[in-house]
Amino acid sequence: MGQSLVNNYMHIVFSTKHRQPLIYPPVEAELHSYLGGICNKLDCQVIKVGGHTDHIHILCMLSKKIALIKLMEELKAHSSKWIKTKGEEYRNFYWQDGYGAFSVNPTEIDTVIAYIANQHEHHSKKTFQDEYRTFLKKYNLDYDERYVWD
Repeated sequence: MGQSLVNNYMHIVFSTKHRQPLIYPPVEAELHSYLGGICNKLDCQVIKVGGHTDHIHILCMLSKKIALIKLMEELKAHSSKWIKTKGEEYRNFYWQDGYGAFSVNPTEIDTVIAYIANQHEHHSKKTFQDEYRTFLKKYNLDYDERYVWD
């Protein structure tokens, strides 16, 4: 019998609509937990979730049973509905339409975990947009600034 072996570490990044700074304690930790729960439910073992006031980072293992686009749809739709139940200040909460998903070498997992864990410190010096441009350049992705930000 054939065997399908998959080891896809994914670093996923997406922001709030128009990078609205809406993710603050106490909902921040709950949101990270909720997003991790969605990953796990879809057999995409979560490793680390973090972010800052206007964006999210998720490090997970992409399951061989689900397409990346389906994972993203589930993450955004369910978490957006969930956060709107957390108070009137979230009634207009939306995620950006796009996202970034970057493969991670297994030897770099600890580096990515530390990077995600230090988001608050990191963003005292660098905006989300500058951070995201750095990822796009690192992974040699062509992009059009007109369509990256929504």
